[in-house]
Amino acid sequence: MTPILSKLSKRFLSKKSLSFKRFIFNNINFKAPIIGIKGGRGSGKTTLLHQYTKTTKYKPSQILYISCDHPAMIGEELYKIADEFYDYGGKLLILDEIHKIKYFASHIKAMYDFTELQVIFSGSSAMKIEHELGDLSRRALVYDMPVLSFREFLAIKNIAHLPSYTLDQIISNHEDIVVDIVSEIKPLEWFGEYLEYGAYPFFKESISGYANRLLEVVNITIDSDLASLFHINTDKLDTLKKVLYMLCCTSPYEINKSKLSGETGVAWATLSKYLNYMENGSLVHVIRGSQNKILLNNPNLFSILCAKPDIGAIRESFFVSQLSQKHQLHYHHQGDFLIDEQIIIEVGGTSKDLKQIKNLDNAYLAIDNIESGYKNVIPLWLFGFLY
Repeated sequence: MTPILSKLSKRFLSKKSLSFKRFIFNNINFKAPIIGIKGGRGSGKTTLLHQYTKTTKYKPSQILYISCDHPAMIGEELYKIADEFYDYGGKLLILDEIHKIKYFASHIKAMYDFTELQVIFSGSSAMKIEHELGDLSRRALVYDMPVLSFREFLAIKNIAHLPSYTLDQIISNHEDIVVDIVSEIKPLEWFGEYLEYGAYPFFKESISGYANRLLEVVNITIDSDLASLFHINTDKLDTLKKVLYMLCCTSPYEINKSKLSGETGVAWATLSKYLNYMENGSLVHVIRGSQNKILLNNPNLFSILCAKPDIGAIRESFFVSQLSQKHQLHYHHQGDFLIDEQIIIEVGGTSKDLKQIKNLDNAYLAIDNIESGYKNVIPLWLFGFLY
């Protein structure tokens, strides 16, 4: 192991740790020998890894942190570093942005087979762990980290520290839940801010620089992560960005195969493949059903991708970003979404009425710009309390 890698690790370990922890932190089984954290860029993976180093039983000298996309890793063999670290008493190896290492799966498998290191790695949400790790996928516990929920945004800003609720609780008891929340905060006062800059925890560093940082996240995800993971030709990357622009400024009801193919000049078979890449890279959500509904991954992306974003797309993007972590969503021809094959939800503004779902069982409206709901009308912001 080179001196620079040791120095960088010590610098990482000596940083102060944020007190706020993402919901996923308490869900991770940190006793497992191999743990993976997948997520989009900027979602807080590195911060979570750092927080674990402050809670673990291991001494700093027994921990090695490696940022796999650092120039110091060029020409280095990952397993050789791990083996040397283990020989000198190492216990915990943290590998950040591991998708930057070629054939990383074989290195991790060798660490599992020939050392007793605990290995925790993070990487792009586009990594196909189950395919790349082969038989190791049965031994590695892999967790997905989504964007911040509205509830987490309120907590990280220290506005309110409130509990999360299950979807069943929200559906059946939303009026009482809202009363409890409103006794602490005025949710509509903060919801607009969340939609603009609350999905990624790096807003804590600078709100004024948030848009530029988020645009950088999008560009690196496409130009670096997706291009290398899926071997996309450089001249095709602008097509991915054009699709994002269209999703930003077009109503979800107007997005279809022919429109996307026509505007991008790319056949649907190829474009469908690109959409899958971007979905894996936490840039879009593809809601499948009798026809596909395609949305940007979260509402913050709208302000950086086009000048006049579609408000309906923003609302639906928020809704899907909050539910997709724990629930299956499909397109429904009468309501917008079918949740877990049981619940139908239509998303809209205050002018939306019950006409479209009035004859449907277990159907609800998720309405923007209302503080509280009634019966099967639920405020949209409340779905931001699912995690």
